[in-house]
Parts: sequence; structure tokens; C-alpha cells
Amino acid sequence: MAYEPTSIPASSRRRRLVKRASQFWSRLSLAAQFAIAGGIVLFASALLIGAWLTARIEESVVRNTANGTALYMESFITPISQQLATQDELSPGARRALEEIFTNTPLGERVVSYKIWKPGGLVIEASNPEIVGRRFEPTENLQAAWEGEVRADFEELGDLEDREEQALGAPLLEIYSPIRELWSGEIIAVGEFYEVNYELKADLEAARRQAWLTVGGVVLGLGTVLSAIVLGGSRTIERQRRDLDARLAEVEELADRNRDLRLRVQAAAARAAAATERTLRGIGADLHDGPAQYLAYAALRLDGLGKALPDRRAGDEFEMVQDSVAQAMREVRAISRGLSPPDVEGRSLPEIVRGVVDTHSVRTGHPVALTLTSRPVPKLNQAESICVFRFVQEGLNNGSRHADGAGLEVEVEGDATAVTLSVRDRGPGLTDLPFKAGGLGLEGLRDRVESLGGTFSARAQAGGGTQLTMSLETAGRE
Repeated sequence: MAYEPTSIPASSRRRRLVKRASQFWSRLSLAAQFAIAGGIVLFASALLIGAWLTARIEESVVRNTANGTALYMESFITPISQQLATQDELSPGARRALEEIFTNTPLGERVVSYKIWKPGGLVIEASNPEIVGRRFEPTENLQAAWEGEVRADFEELGDLEDREEQALGAPLLEIYSPIRELWSGEIIAVGEFYEVNYELKADLEAARRQAWLTVGGVVLGLGTVLSAIVLGGSRTIERQRRDLDARLAEVEELADRNRDLRLRVQAAAARAAAATERTLRGIGADLHDGPAQYLAYAALRLDGLGKALPDRRAGDEFEMVQDSVAQAMREVRAISRGLSPPDVEGRSLPEIVRGVVDTHSVRTGHPVALTLTSRPVPKLNQAESICVFRFVQEGLNNGSRHADGAGLEVEVEGDATAVTLSVRDRGPGLTDLPFKAGGLGLEGLRDRVESLGGTFSARAQAGGGTQLTMSLETAGRE
């Protein structure tokens, strides 16, 4: 089965072309971008300025030439045409005079055709007898001549009445000149003359060349100067960019080193914390297996000796000693239990926190509100798990000790990258807490948290009580 190739929509092709053009443009240097964009702008400006300048030059040259020719023709035509002030045609004598002027004379060699117009586009006399007496739509130049202005066009024979002149194939200067009555100056007719002028054509071509060369030279010089300036600026920017890239690489390298150093310090702190826990466990075991056992043996022996004492006063003293030994044994065992490491291995964050909360509630009888909003649950390493355990344990102990267990709350929130724990109570506030340099409670917690790269804070709540907060980054471990 044959499959026809899927055609790509035109909009998709346009987007691809635009994207490729954008990528190509972004890869160019500043100088190259200016060369392209500036070249287009300067070229378009040169075309516009050149066209405007040549048009103004041609207009000025044609107008000056036409004024000179019109003034020259006026000296011949005006005396012959005065009868047009009272009639719409020339007399036979006037026509014969015109023929003599334009036949076999130097003026006739230059002015190869003529027309004399009356209002409304009526031709009353012309070198071409076929159009005499006909009416044509008045042109803009003809209307301007009736208003007293000399108008001229060069090699623009596009009017209907210009067909005979077009057939000549010569460079013709078409001149519209008003004919005035001598005594009043009123315009009585308009003369239209067609002058063969090769010199004017050559002059205009030379003026066009000179204008285009001048504009091109100025634009080229301007573009060269601007390109040189932009090229110098581009090189400076590129040099500065390379320097900045080098500095940025150095800063990134330094940041990587600092990050590696920070991670090594945190790892070392975690190992130190683990070593401290092992040391404490050893001390606790030693207390339990050593002094606690001796005190238990002493208490047992004292029980036997107390029964053999006959003196009542000695018996009272003996009971005091026995009570002191029993109290010392209880405190040693309590210290031993406190120094034992928490059972956190293989337990998740919610399990660790919930275990501390349940144990505290059972031991003290103080209820604790627990809120867990950490989703997904981050995975903690051993040092972080022990830190969380000690933080919640110490925070609840402080709440029970200084706030009498009022309003105890534990909140856990975060995601796979970080976790934040808060312990609150409704006691007298932070000022009554033993938070001072060198302490073993909150100060030790702060050191433990910050050694793992986390943050620790203790503050009084607005409605009374204390809030302890810690945050740890878990680096996305799940």
C-alpha cells in the first residue's frame, strides 16, 4: 500500500523559516547585524533621496529652460495673437505670419510643433491642421497656464493631442505659455510649443548622474564611517563579553568549589553527629552496666542490713541512706536512657515524628496535636533522622517543662526537596526559655541543625507561647 507524503502546512513552514532566520540573526555579531540592517536602510534612503533630488533638479532645469523659451516665443506670438481678445480664430494674415515664423527659420528648426488654445480646451490654431477646431479635455498644465503660470514637461507626451509629436521620436520640451492682451495684461489664449532640445536631454542626464553619484558617495561614506564606529564598538563588546564569560567561569568554578566544600563540611558534621551519638550510647551503656549495677547491688545489700539493725534511730538514718541510693540509681538509669540513641534506622519522617509525639504524650500525659503535610515524603539520612528526632523531643520537653504542656503542637510540611518542622506551645513565651550561648538545649539544637546545612529559629508567638522551627534541604531524595 502506497502512502502519500504528508504536506506541511504553510503556517508551519513560515514559523520554521522565521525561527531559522531568528537563530541566524542571533548568531551574527553586532557589526554584521548593523552591516545588514544599516545597508538596507542606507540603500533605501539613497534611492529615496536620489529620486527626490533628481526630480527636483529636472524640475528646476526644465522650468528655467521653459521660461527662457516662453519669453522668447512671446516676443513673436503675442503681437500676432492680439485679435484673439475679440474672436476665436486668427485671421489669414496672422496664420501666414505664423507659418513664416515656423517654416525655414532657426526658430522653426527648434520649435517643431505648436498649438494655440482658447478656453474649454478648444484648439484654434496648430501646426497640425487636423486638430484645429477640436476640443480636448484640459490638462493640468493647460489649466495652470490659463491661470498665468508657465508650465513645461520634457519627454512626457502622454496626452491625446500629442500623438503627432510622439511620432517624431525626438526629445521634446512641451511648453504651455499664457498669451496676454498688451494693454490690459488679460490672458486671451494659451500657446503650446514643442521644442527639440538635445542639449537639455544631455544636461539632464549629466545632472542625474551627478546627483546619483553624489548621493551614493555620501551614503557610502556615511555607511563606512558608521560601520567603522559600530565595528569598533562590536569588538569592544565582544572583548568585554569574553572577559565576562571568563569571570563568570571563574565565579562558577568558585561556586562549585564552595558547594563541594559545604557538602564536605555537612558530611563531616553528619559523621561527627553520628560519632557523638555513638559516644553517648557508650556512656549510657557504661552507666547502665557499671554505676547502675553497683547502686542496685548496694540497695539490695542495704535491704538485708536494715532488717538486722536493732536501734530505731540507726534505722531511720539507714532508711535515709537507702532512699538516697535508690534515688541515685533512678537518676543514673534516667541519664542512661536519655543518652541512648533514638531508634530511627529504617523509619520514615512521619514515623519518627509520630513516635516521638506518642512517647512524649504517654510519658508526660500532655496531649500533642500533630499535623503532617509533607508530600511527597522526603528520605532522610541517619544524621538528619536523628536531628529531627532530637528537635521534636527537645521542643516537646521544653513545652512540658516551661509551658506545663499547654497547647503543644507539632507541624511537619515540605516536599521532596526540603522539610520544615515546627513545635509550638501556649506557655509564657520565649523569654523564659533557657536559650543562651553555651547551653546544651536549644543552643545544641541550633548547632545540630546548622551543621547539616539547615536553619533554626526560636520566637515568641503573637498570642503567647513559643515556636521552634527548623528547615532542612533533602536534595530531592524520595
